[in-house]
Amino acid sequence: MNTLGTLGKDKQRLAALATLALLPLAAACGSEDAGSDSVGSGASAAVSGAYWAVDEVTVDGKKSAAPADAYLRIADGGEVKGNLGCNKFGADAAFTDSQVSFDKVQATEMACEGVSPDFETTLARTLSDGELTTEVEGDKLTLTTADGDRVTLSKEEAAPLKGTKWNITSPDADGKAYLTFDAKTGQVSGSLGCNKVKAEATVRDGSITLGTASTTRMMCDTSLMNTEKTLLGLFDSTVKYGLDHRNLTLTSTNGERVNATAAE
Repeated sequence: MNTLGTLGKDKQRLAALATLALLPLAAACGSEDAGSDSVGSGASAAVSGAYWAVDEVTVDGKKSAAPADAYLRIADGGEVKGNLGCNKFGADAAFTDSQVSFDKVQATEMACEGVSPDFETTLARTLSDGELTTEVEGDKLTLTTADGDRVTLSKEEAAPLKGTKWNITSPDADGKAYLTFDAKTGQVSGSLGCNKVKAEATVRDGSITLGTASTTRMMCDTSLMNTEKTLLGLFDSTVKYGLDHRNLTLTSTNGERVNATAAE
């Protein structure tokens, strides 16, 4: 994973986050408990392939709620992707009968407004604190250190393309742009940031053929109108789409990319 450019001016934060790429993450799985799944030889099957949103981290009895973007996911092949709250991290996971080890850990060094660097450091240190007892109960995953500190996570299902309100995150439309694909009507509708939009939408083999856009005719400030121009460039063409859990990417024929996230 390439290190992203530094955002913001908090030097103390960046100094703390710079150490995250060097932290070896290791987790061990405990014995079978009543009411929970045994995660020994079945560690990979019980944990891999799911998106685990971090709910909170408890250290020395003190609970810290996780930022909305904190998560951990291990692909079936062992590739790890996650987010500490602001900074993304990646690693390779290797399972044994009772443990999963995370190697080649790398993290970005971004500074995000509203996300405490202390939480990110706490989460990284807890995940790297030796053997973690792993308990899966329903859609909940708990990782507990030998000292009793723990990370609590919840399994989240992926958002479907159709029927989900996709809030456009880039280009920036001040949170006002969104698209919704309707399976029944075969149309897409929403807002371009200022004007409403509707068009035919045919989904097939990783692409979406968008018809001519029908829009309202309001005038807004220059930035929103520029965003609308970019979004309108998706229509009257076939765009490729990619779904990653609750994130949607639309890529036009000329390489223009639009990113969106599923509304809560």
